[in-house]
Amino acid sequence: MIAGRNPPRAQRGVALLVAILLVAMGTILAASIAFDSAMSARRGVAILALDQSLMVATGAEALAAYALREDEREGTEVDHPGEVWGKPYGPLEIVPGVVLTAYVEDLQGRFNLNSLLQADGQVNESALAQLQRLLEMLEIEPKWAGMIADWIDLDTEARTPDGGEDSLYASQDPPYRTPNLLITSVSELLALPGFGRERFLKLAPYVTALPWNAPLNLCSAAGIVIDSLIPNHKEYSNAETPLTSNRERGCFPTVNDLQPAFPDSDSFNAARDRMGTRSSYFRLTSIVRIGTSEFALYSLLKRENGGMVRPIMRSFSRE
Repeated sequence: MIAGRNPPRAQRGVALLVAILLVAMGTILAASIAFDSAMSARRGVAILALDQSLMVATGAEALAAYALREDEREGTEVDHPGEVWGKPYGPLEIVPGVVLTAYVEDLQGRFNLNSLLQADGQVNESALAQLQRLLEMLEIEPKWAGMIADWIDLDTEARTPDGGEDSLYASQDPPYRTPNLLITSVSELLALPGFGRERFLKLAPYVTALPWNAPLNLCSAAGIVIDSLIPNHKEYSNAETPLTSNRERGCFPTVNDLQPAFPDSDSFNAARDRMGTRSSYFRLTSIVRIGTSEFALYSLLKRENGGMVRPIMRSFSRE
């Protein structure tokens, strides 16, 4: 090769292509490193925000527990949403950029699905009839009441004409069995074959899953739940009912207010043990906003005799 002679055109093209490839690879590598670093920083911020949210939410639990303890110490004989514990808290900026909104619900103001069982493990026919009426009022087929009863009762024999035990659930894909235990979450209703999301969203606001002997608090129950206690009764679920205005003055209705609405003493006595005006189980909803992030904690609080309040379950979903 003669000194000083330029390399062939083909060699110059290869060199240029190699240079372009090296620059592209370097750009991709730098972008990948920058993306990984940004994601690591974002994960760190999210973890910090979650820790902060949990601390704020547990602080809200302490506030709710204080309000419920003070209510017990005042010696009131009824619990209704017009009391201090029933008033929403916030939105309040706890520290710059951290906002808390919290409110307490009386879960005994809903139909307790576990009240379908009696102390001996047998189905409570009065409670079953009430659930059937509640379903009808919500325009849901009443057959699901029997399905729910079979889901939690102790035997393995399906109720007739509505019901379902292991033989029904074993035919599902994948197959499973009935627990024959008390319900721990209302979301278990979605395990009933064919129940579906639409029916669940209709029913969920009016039912809960508490110990079988937790009575319905008439002072905080929705009108439709109160009416479901009594055959052919639709006074309180009517849109023009004075339920809300009467509750501004205290507990309404009481057990004595409802007694004349029952068709006979037998039906009243069958429902009497499932009615009350005091509550022990409450759900605290704590919503914490940090910047653009939102965190929700749902705490099931139990108020013991003597006023002590403790959380017995926490969840990141409503039901």
